[in-house]
Amino acid sequence: MRDDLVSALRPLLVAEARAEAPASGAEPGDLEQAVWLRLLERLDSDGPPADPHRWLRSAVRFEARRSRRRTRRERPYENEPAADTDRHDPEHLALSAARHRALREAVRRLPGRCPRLMEALLSPNDLTYREIAGELGISQGSLGPERSRCLGCLRRLLTPEVAARSARG
Repeated sequence: MRDDLVSALRPLLVAEARAEAPASGAEPGDLEQAVWLRLLERLDSDGPPADPHRWLRSAVRFEARRSRRRTRRERPYENEPAADTDRHDPEHLALSAARHRALREAVRRLPGRCPRLMEALLSPNDLTYREIAGELGISQGSLGPERSRCLGCLRRLLTPEVAARSARG
């Protein structure tokens, strides 16, 4: 039953999430995941919705509004929290080196040509897109989409590590 419902709703959810994502400030995949979770929770507690298509549209819009509200409330740090200290003290230097090591290790674990692309983007030489495209042998126009895919992979790799480190602290 669940599999049939998921299969039937998947195309609609993909379309609705893609339509709502730009205005909500969320990624379509994040909206999809939130709605799938909401549906599974509902199936466990109340059973399937009477009108699944209508419920799904409503759930996507709810999650999009929720994302917009969260985005409006979030404020970036003006500086890193540890930036109040002297940037040359041993603790700051050790933490900075550890962050750079973790980033470089995660970049090396990326699939396909992402490691080479990310290394070029992180290069201290501050290469232009034209230079990076020439170095990698790909068109300059495909660099942006490729970079977005690689950053998404990198984000997924680093999220569990960052969450695990902060949970210990």
